[in-house]
Amino acid sequence: MPTLQEKQVHFNSKLHISHTGGELSSDAGLVLIKEIMHKLDFSNLAQELVSFKDQRHYYQHSNISLMEQLLLQKIAGYATDNVATSLCFDPIFKLLLDKTTLASQASISRFWQRFDETTITSLQVLNQTLLDRGRLTTNQTELIIDVDLTHSDTFGNQENSDFNAHYQTNGFHPLVAFDGQNEAFLAAQLRPGNVYTSKEIRLFLEPLLQHYQNSLPCTEILVRGDSGFATPELYDTCEEHKAFYLVRLKANRRLRDLAES
Repeated sequence: MPTLQEKQVHFNSKLHISHTGGELSSDAGLVLIKEIMHKLDFSNLAQELVSFKDQRHYYQHSNISLMEQLLLQKIAGYATDNVATSLCFDPIFKLLLDKTTLASQASISRFWQRFDETTITSLQVLNQTLLDRGRLTTNQTELIIDVDLTHSDTFGNQENSDFNAHYQTNGFHPLVAFDGQNEAFLAAQLRPGNVYTSKEIRLFLEPLLQHYQNSLPCTEILVRGDSGFATPELYDTCEEHKAFYLVRLKANRRLRDLAES
């Protein structure tokens, strides 16, 4: 007895009815992402700049291939490693990664174990190189650096995880920076969960200012931040590097008195 696993209709020989989904995918938009990655020469740059703690002698998937697969999965909204197994034969992913089958969840999980501090540093170098290529391509001469913070929940006894009173949970409290014009992710710095907003802002911000002033044709830089960054450390850093800054101040009696007139 025939099943509905695959059935060819008579009115159009190219049309198949398949219970397994066949060569269908809901992620065709990734084609545009892959085109951008190709224009930026992502694969070759990653191969050149990113290093892993890899002691494998035989493998089917290279580290760069695994990283590309992870990036595409995350962009498509697949947040966890275990979706890799269900995507193994997705036609769009196979096409973009030029593979007959994708890496499984087990391969992805082992991939994370090959990360060390050198890997993290090299990923930041890759990110900066890609950002620079994008800016040079569009000939941008102005930059807005939005400094901010976020919270990342942790579970168990992870190193430097601590309780954050504002978020009322345990985790990390990293600094982040974005391009205020196109929302590109510029940099991040992992910090313990209990540190104040502006702690180590000079160490975080100064390398960004130095890079964009010395390496790219950037005529004006504006640094923006909320009231948590209203500190002389940020003001002094910006003024030393001749960058403009716009920081919100918390309301207080002195400001109210000044505003009265």
